[in-house]
Amino acid sequence: MNSADLLDLEKKYCSYGDTVHYAENPKIFSRCEGSYLFDEKDMRYFDLQMWYSAVNLGYANKNINTAVKKQIDTLPQIASQYLHQGKIELAARLCTETEKRFGVKGRVHFNVGGAQAIEDALKLVRMRTKANGVFAFMGGYHGRTIAASAITSSYRYRSRFGHFGDRAFFVEFPYAFRCPEKGVDITDYYISKFKRLFETEYHGIYDSRDGACEYRAFFAEPIQGTGGYIIPPKNFFKELKKVLDQYGILLVVDEIQMGFYRTGKLWSIEHFDVVPDIIVFGKALTNGLNPLSGIWAKEGLIEPSVFPPGSTHSTFASNPLGTTAGLATLEAFDNWTDRERDIEGKGKYFLNKLKQLKEKFPQIIGDVDGLGLALRIELCGDDGQVPSKKRADFIFNEGLRGDLIYDGKPIGLILDIGGYYKNIITLAPNLLITEDEIDMVSELLSQLFDRVKKNGI
Repeated sequence: MNSADLLDLEKKYCSYGDTVHYAENPKIFSRCEGSYLFDEKDMRYFDLQMWYSAVNLGYANKNINTAVKKQIDTLPQIASQYLHQGKIELAARLCTETEKRFGVKGRVHFNVGGAQAIEDALKLVRMRTKANGVFAFMGGYHGRTIAASAITSSYRYRSRFGHFGDRAFFVEFPYAFRCPEKGVDITDYYISKFKRLFETEYHGIYDSRDGACEYRAFFAEPIQGTGGYIIPPKNFFKELKKVLDQYGILLVVDEIQMGFYRTGKLWSIEHFDVVPDIIVFGKALTNGLNPLSGIWAKEGLIEPSVFPPGSTHSTFASNPLGTTAGLATLEAFDNWTDRERDIEGKGKYFLNKLKQLKEKFPQIIGDVDGLGLALRIELCGDDGQVPSKKRADFIFNEGLRGDLIYDGKPIGLILDIGGYYKNIITLAPNLLITEDEIDMVSELLSQLFDRVKKNGI
């Protein structure tokens, strides 16, 4: 059956509600390898978003795939209420690695997807604080399940469904390029605004008489993902944590998109010198081979007398195929001895290429930035400031046409668009990307920006 026939069936039988129709002409892919996806004609497309940073070690990674194939022939499935070796070993590995970084003991609790793990974190917070209000950032994205959408800042995700319990007080994220006050200290500007919320009860969050805050946890992406790969100042989270500690507010960091070395560190929060109370993870834990997620929490929050058996449960959580893929993924990183330095070096090299593109196309690119291999290109109008969703959409669809040229051969480019104004190209390439591939990608992006000019977009 060819793509046209499949798309006809898709129009009749598939829901359009699961986000597959962002492209003008949806692609049907047939195979994958490394950084590439291939369509039915075996046309190659270089993927610069790697399944929203789920496939950090490349598609069809041989070692991880081999481990999963072996597991299929031994213990492919077992109910999550029972134990198996992979679950215990993976939890131990994650806890050991996290303790090395933060000097704090904790435990891991598994689930099947990022949003579900966010819900587990919300339950943990509720059990500890008895409060159902949390802080979250404007521009933050934590998922589309009922509770996760309640703390995701986009009203679009809940406008059709309403509210079901948990709620969030949304705080501005330190967005330097869009800061309304120019020439200010970014950390001081945004932290001062947050501190003022506690000055009087009439700001709606704090009872100064009893010293009680209605919002008892702060759910934060250290680097905003869907919000546009916005990177805060180095000292921002340290200053934020001082305020949270003063008022007894837990810090929950969402590492679903930035975890597992996307930024060069196991957890992106490591760049900011604070110790979180809870870490939520998913996506790249299994290199995208299995929907396995989870939370790490400090011992005092999650030990069995506080969070007893049955507190939350999912049939497929900690399934053997997922935990095997997770262990193989961590082993692959272990075998990459200079991983942090390599990713940092590649990130700086790629960011320098983006800065060159910004110099070449100043009337299209307003801002570029990056940390490790999480990078951003903010597309603007001719003034370099006004967000241009139109240009972002055009570039996204042109990349999928498969008619860019490199080395005399046609190639496509898979991009992702994010940001508050849907005008930012967010780049999350394969962490194994080479400098030669970065050079190629830079040339392909340059071709796309040339098309913007030639078409008067």
